[in-house]
Amino acid sequence: MIIALLLGVLLVLPEPGLASAAPEAPVRAAGAARTPVFQGWAFDSCLAPPLDTMRRWRASNYRAVGVYYGGRGRACQRQPNLSRSWMRTVKRMGWRVLPVYVGSQAPCVTAQHKKGVRIGRHPVRQGTREARDAVRRARSLGIRRRSPLYLDMEAYTYKKAACGRTTLSFVRAWDREVRHRGYVPGFYSSADSGVRHMEVARRAGVRDLPSVMWFARWHTRPHLYREPSLRRHAWHPRRRIHQYAGNVKERHGGRTLVIDRNLVHAPVARIR
Repeated sequence: MIIALLLGVLLVLPEPGLASAAPEAPVRAAGAARTPVFQGWAFDSCLAPPLDTMRRWRASNYRAVGVYYGGRGRACQRQPNLSRSWMRTVKRMGWRVLPVYVGSQAPCVTAQHKKGVRIGRHPVRQGTREARDAVRRARSLGIRRRSPLYLDMEAYTYKKAACGRTTLSFVRAWDREVRHRGYVPGFYSSADSGVRHMEVARRAGVRDLPSVMWFARWHTRPHLYREPSLRRHAWHPRRRIHQYAGNVKERHGGRTLVIDRNLVHAPVARIR
């Protein structure tokens, strides 16, 4: 297992049904096309790194990269390196891609710099609209159907009832529309806020929840199935990512990046 994680193992996941389903429900095959699943180490950085850096970082243990490809809440709005050609080239290098969309944030988001992009008065309409934008931008980069799109929802005070309802309505609408358009809805958040909120909703029988869970819990050893905010059988198997460290400097092949570190057993993008 340790060797497999260090090298990175590419698996395949049958295409998920487009109808909403409980996130832990069995995945059904639907035709020949399949969603690839990666098991191993990944990093993400605010800016998509230059191709030369991606080439040099092949010297590291990382084999997947998180890419912030769209959304009005994205910190690095300009992505000078990111293009359809960049996607194709990193794929040829052997990298797997985790596409991250940073849309509108919860009304009770805790980060000051995210308060200007909060969900408005019509969360269902807004979630649907932003899901369409997420799919449109993914397609423009050559990210094919049956790929995961990870919605980034930064930490928020989910126990505030009105905020929790609004945020959940937005997320569910986003998930429904992403599924409807043939993609796999994933979700990234802090383990003790958004992720715990989704788990509470799952246990209550709420539908239209994300298919994949990417939880941030820093300053701990990387693990996938010992996260206290999630029951062990939830989003299992092949549906979890643990971001276990953030804003750390690493140098490989003579190039330094500031990254977040992740352990992955989850779907990755299908790239043309």
